[in-house]
Formats: sequence, C-alpha cells, structure tokens
Amino acid sequence: MGSSFPAPLRLTLALLWQLGLSAAIQWLGLMVNGSRVAWNETQHCKILDGLVPDQLQLCRRNLELMHSIVHAAKETKGVCQKTFSDMRWNCSSIEYAPSFTPDLMKGTRESAFVYALAAAAVSHSIARACASGELPICSCGSVPSEVPGPGFRWGGCGDNLRYGLQMGSAFADGPMKSSKAGGQATRLMNLHNNAVGRQVLIDSLETKCKCHGVSGSCSVKTCWKGLQDLNEIATDLKSKYLAAIKVTHRHMGTRKQLVPKELDIRPVREAELVYLVSSPDYCTKNPKLGSLGTQDRQCNKTSVGSDSCNLMCCGRGYNAYTESVVERCQCKYYWCCYVMCKKCQRTVERYVCK
Repeated sequence: MGSSFPAPLRLTLALLWQLGLSAAIQWLGLMVNGSRVAWNETQHCKILDGLVPDQLQLCRRNLELMHSIVHAAKETKGVCQKTFSDMRWNCSSIEYAPSFTPDLMKGTRESAFVYALAAAAVSHSIARACASGELPICSCGSVPSEVPGPGFRWGGCGDNLRYGLQMGSAFADGPMKSSKAGGQATRLMNLHNNAVGRQVLIDSLETKCKCHGVSGSCSVKTCWKGLQDLNEIATDLKSKYLAAIKVTHRHMGTRKQLVPKELDIRPVREAELVYLVSSPDYCTKNPKLGSLGTQDRQCNKTSVGSDSCNLMCCGRGYNAYTESVVERCQCKYYWCCYVMCKKCQRTVERYVCK
C-alpha cells in the first residue's frame, strides 16, 4: 500500500485487504508502470502483483498482447474521468490502481461502470491492434457475409472484433475464477457487467467507408467494419450506469441468481448494469465509503445539469475567482494552405464548491 494515500484511506484499504477483498480490475494498475516495460520476457508478467494465475498464464503465452492491454488500462482511466467529469463521482479514485477505495471495491454502480468499461476497453484495444498491424498473431477482421450495397465493395482492414473478444474476455474475466474475487454474488455481478461492456462494444461495430473516383468523385466506396471510439462506448455505458439495477442473490428455480431487489421477480436483463451496494452521495469526504467529496471542484453557474453549482456543491455554495486565459483569435485562412492566428488574452470567471 503506497504511502501517498492519506492515513484514513490507508487504514480503510488495509482493512479491505485483511478481509481478503481484492478488486478484479487490479490489472488497471498496468497504466502506472506498464509502459516502461518492453514485454519481451516472461518475467515481465510479474510487474503487477494484482494479476491472477489465469492472467499471468495468458501474459506468458501472449506477451505481444500486453502492449494492447496496457493501452486499454490507460484508456479506461482517461475515458472514465472524461465521461464523469460533470458529476460528483468523477472516477478520480481510479488513480489509486491497483489499490482501490470502497467506491470500486464494494459492488457499487460506480464499480459496475468501471468493470464494464475496462472489459470493453481491453477487447477494443486488441481488436484495433490487429487491424493496425501491431500484432503479428492476428490481422484484419473477416470480410462481412452480408451483400455490399450498390456502389460499394468490401475492402480495407476491419477491426478484428472476434479475436479482441476472445482474448479480451479471457483476460478481463480471469480474476472471477480466483478465490479472492469475493463471494459468488460479487463474481456473478462482475461477470455480468463485463459482458454488458463487451455487448456495447459489439453493438458499436459500424460500417466505415472511403471514397474512390476520378477528380474526387465517389463512384466507388470501399467499406469495412470498424469499432466506435471508446469515448462513444463509454457514453452508452453511462446511460446504463444511470439506469443500473440494484440486485440481490437468491434462488430462482433450482439455482441462485442475481435478481432485481425492488422490482418484480425476474432474471436480470442482459443489457442492464447491476450493483449490490448503494452508493453514497459523494458530497462530503468519507474514506470508509470511498467518497472524496466535491469541495474545491469546479462547477458551472449557468448549468441546470449535474455539473451545476447547486448539484455539484450539494447546496454548500461556491466561491468565484477570475483567471486570465490566452486563446487563438482573429484567425485568417491564406490560400494555399495555412491558417494564421493572433493570441488574445481574456479574463474568465470560474466557480468552485465550498
């Protein structure tokens, strides 16, 4: 446990470790030092203590995949923080990987989102690496079986979603086979949310085209199947986060399943993110709950959404300050082919929560 944690947070994390609780997304810790490794020797697989045996085995057998997995860890962090920058919980706790605070350890809706995003990210990263030629063990995705429409033909190099899903699910789901992955309810929840993330990834596969023809015409279009950017996938997952279902683990027929806690008795739907533990409001700092609070967070005075000063500051009020910013201005386009701009300085007013 790093000494960079505040004392109350170190105590909370120590207790979680004593209880045998570990997050199945500890592999996100690769974003910290994974880029410094060449990934050309099997001993490099031990760089992160949080990898479980199945992940270590996959790493040793497929060292060339690790650059894509490290990239996925970095993207998960950046995209999560961008997606939630306008909300009280802003995914800042992902910075602590591979150690996590209770907001990502106790089966909250926030953990549901991060698990789903991380699972999507690792398959996304591998699928694109295949298409870009970065991985010698795979290549472009298969040519679609559907008949191309008039005026276009299948070509290019599509993202290899099939291989991405195969290897990504093996890596992301590996920790759920470990005895340290928590109880059965936690494992089922994490596996379910991982699958939701991958399904959103699958649904993001779209036809992309490039025009060909004389003098810039588009007489023929070459098309391929490509995945949307992870930011767009995260936006879809955020909608599912806002509508996530609280579940409990109980008998349905002959076996135990996750079922909605406060709705009619029915199995959980495949497209729903699920969680076991209600979240705090994240208004005030509380290490035991994994809440960092919103004091000193920037807010939007004119907004009526989640980033408004009223909602972000939880009714505590806010302070205003001015800041000078330098921007490009008075830009002119010169034929051919460049733009020249001046630099202008202006004063803007900012607002931060009390």
